[in-house]
Amino acid sequence: MVSFEMNDRKKIGIGLTGFGVFFSFLGIIFFFDKGLLAMGNILFFSGVTLTIGLKSTMQFFMKPQNFKGTISFGLGFFLVVIGWPIFGMLLEAYGFIVLFSGFWPTLAVFLQRIPILGWLFQQPYVRSVCLPWN
Repeated sequence: MVSFEMNDRKKIGIGLTGFGVFFSFLGIIFFFDKGLLAMGNILFFSGVTLTIGLKSTMQFFMKPQNFKGTISFGLGFFLVVIGWPIFGMLLEAYGFIVLFSGFWPTLAVFLQRIPILGWLFQQPYVRSVCLPWN
């Protein structure tokens, strides 16, 4: 098993990523407030960069199979900044799903180990609908 060293840079990166998700959530709740959404995007991207490093971030976003997701996410961010937050968030959501589609099985295993959510995800109907790869 590979150990994941938790230095201060990675701790700050995880915190920034969490705040980015939180600000994006607030931006959606407050009727697609473009300031909160832009702040959430900046915090999320900087948090990912600090967590995995600049070189790994560039390699991840520049992989040929990730171009569609990278362009969608970048164009969505641009649309949020210029004042079209609904279209921008839709495009960003599509880009996010395409970019991080390889991580969904890992997330599913993690969620199954959380006490209450794990029991819920073990139910046959939920498992067949939400976790088709298991």
